[in-house]
Amino acid sequence: MKQQVLLYCFLAFYLLLGQSATPVLAQSIVTIPIESKDYALVLQTDSDQRLGITHFGKRLNNAAEYAGIKAMYKRDDNNVGINNNAYTPSGTWSLVEPALQIIHADGNTSTELRYVSHRKEVLANQVTQTSVVLRDPVYATEVTLYFKVYPQNNVFEQWTEIKNAEKGNIRLGKYASANLYFMGSDYYLRHYHGTWAGEMKPEETRLPFGIHTLDSKLGARANLFQPPTFMLSFDQPATENTGKVLLANLAWSGNFKIDFEMDPYHNLRLIAGINPHASEYHLAAGQSFKTPALIYAYGENGIGEVSRNLHSWARNFRILDGNGSRLTLLNNWEATYFDFDEKKLVGLFAGAKKLGVDLFLLDDGWFGNKYPRNGDVAGLGDWQENVKKLPHGIGYLVEEATKAGVKFGIWVEPEMVNPKSELYEKHPDWVIRQPERPEHYYRNQLVLDLSNPEVQDFVFGILDKLFTQNPNIAFIKWDCNAVIYNAHSAYLEKQKMPQTHLYVDYVNGLYSVLERLRKKYPIVPMMLCSGGGGRVDYGSLKYFTEFWVSDNTDPLERIFQQWEYSYYYPAITHCAHITDWSKVGIKFRTDVAMMGKMGYDIVVDQLKPEELEFSQQAIKNYQSISDMIWHGDLYRLVSPWQNPIASSMFVSPQKDRAIVFNYVVSNRYENSFSTAPIKLQGLDPQKKYRLSELNLFPGTRSSINTTAVYSGDFLMTVGFNPNLSLRRTSVLMEVAEVK
Repeated sequence: MKQQVLLYCFLAFYLLLGQSATPVLAQSIVTIPIESKDYALVLQTDSDQRLGITHFGKRLNNAAEYAGIKAMYKRDDNNVGINNNAYTPSGTWSLVEPALQIIHADGNTSTELRYVSHRKEVLANQVTQTSVVLRDPVYATEVTLYFKVYPQNNVFEQWTEIKNAEKGNIRLGKYASANLYFMGSDYYLRHYHGTWAGEMKPEETRLPFGIHTLDSKLGARANLFQPPTFMLSFDQPATENTGKVLLANLAWSGNFKIDFEMDPYHNLRLIAGINPHASEYHLAAGQSFKTPALIYAYGENGIGEVSRNLHSWARNFRILDGNGSRLTLLNNWEATYFDFDEKKLVGLFAGAKKLGVDLFLLDDGWFGNKYPRNGDVAGLGDWQENVKKLPHGIGYLVEEATKAGVKFGIWVEPEMVNPKSELYEKHPDWVIRQPERPEHYYRNQLVLDLSNPEVQDFVFGILDKLFTQNPNIAFIKWDCNAVIYNAHSAYLEKQKMPQTHLYVDYVNGLYSVLERLRKKYPIVPMMLCSGGGGRVDYGSLKYFTEFWVSDNTDPLERIFQQWEYSYYYPAITHCAHITDWSKVGIKFRTDVAMMGKMGYDIVVDQLKPEELEFSQQAIKNYQSISDMIWHGDLYRLVSPWQNPIASSMFVSPQKDRAIVFNYVVSNRYENSFSTAPIKLQGLDPQKKYRLSELNLFPGTRSSINTTAVYSGDFLMTVGFNPNLSLRRTSVLMEVAEVK
């Protein structure tokens, strides 16, 4: 009888352990601190070896004390204690939104994950990488969580690798990149919506109970309506200089899904990754699936500090040539659209040289013969020079630009095809389309199937041929204007692969092409364009030097768009052009464009003499201050969303120079918009500074006294009044140390 009681006790204990295939008695609790310079994410196992998150916030001085954090929280609900799981599986003990859903080889839909081991490595530049191995005790499924930390920037990069060690195929229904858990009182989400020419419109939401989701199902150009970018404030909305805040971006250029779920104790679960919509992914025995990374920066001293840390990280570790320089350019698009020929283009080269830019960029319309590219309805996919427009080819244009004293760049849209094209006629199997349904077009075009290696070779070959035949091409504008309708891949069908792989394999195919391109042509600058900011993320910016913010180049609109983008991406990546989209004066248009990577979309010969004189001097001014804008620290001083003016400044790393941008953003009548001084930031309080005004229009004088000297303390405590008014709507001030 006593033996039977002991046996029943053992079996009960075995069941409590989760029916482990190999019952293990009490194991030690494992605590894994993942630390940056100032903050820490702490993982800890429970008695069942499930891995949870016990802390996200300030770093403790004594790492041994992390082990005691969990004991400080008292919760009555037995299940709520596992809501903090570091990677929540589906089908077993969890009742909340999962990070992982698997259908195993035998059809079972349950997954459990137990801690196995972890490892910490120190990489170059003090970067650390911690990997944590979890395993299902019944099925041979293994999940490795990766946490890469850039300590000086307080930036975390997190992704997951799922390995099928079963004997048959498994199906991944969901495969998130990150599963985070935050403990606070309230949570405020700043996220974005928009459309073509109306990108990055912000919304701030106090997160309620339940699930709030950000997602995209567009396939390509996935950011068109909503980007995978957000800001999360804790306890109260963060300001520029106060509050706990996290800035994040999913480094993925396709469909995404980001869930925010409040648990019964007012704690917040965050699950981010590829959108599982129509994307069940099959893994054969021995195969692994690596998710894209969720990249996030955290701080407790306001948005500005976190944003500057994220910019520094991006320039040093992610953006192609982030610490390098950029080319100013003249683009022909708004000057000519599709209506040009060789003679007209060569005539524009002289204008580029006269203006003083570095490069001339030839935009859409230079290709196609059977179906000439004279509009957006034909020719896309046929990448041969149009012999009527360009009888001597691209090489001739490169030579003529060189003779004129400027570099030459070119536009491509290699992922897309017009149905009215030779490519479509020859290779309808290369196009993403449902063969039994009517075709549906976005901008009169369809998307090529980049899951197909042949299509990848074709897309790579477009660029490779251009560079091989014209090695002096100095710049590429890579566009992407269509979304995926009627998702179906003839290639996947032929390979007997699931159609649910298409959305994922398309993006991985794109990255494969870009990897090949950068391996062969590592330094050529490339602009990421997608009808504007329809694709920008930190997955794509590994391959591009900059991105086109929006086709909306109205400078007033751009102030608001660039303001929002500036939280997440440094100014060196913001392509900002002076165009004729708006009829406000060229000074205002130029001053706004200078906040990013400046360029032009104008006909130089149509400028009035004083406008040309102003523009020539503005380019020289930009050359003198661009290093501060591209590599300095950004301080947002006055928000255009709450005020009739906007003001921001860039400060050099040595704090010896700064540039301050001030704009009127209201057209309501006021004698003066500068009723009070604007407090500057980022200067050295002990240093002395002199202020001067740049970009004065010919015939005007500045009201700024250039002989006055101010301490950094005065400029940051009292401030300086730029004297904005309806007659003086844009003021660009340089702050220089007096030694």
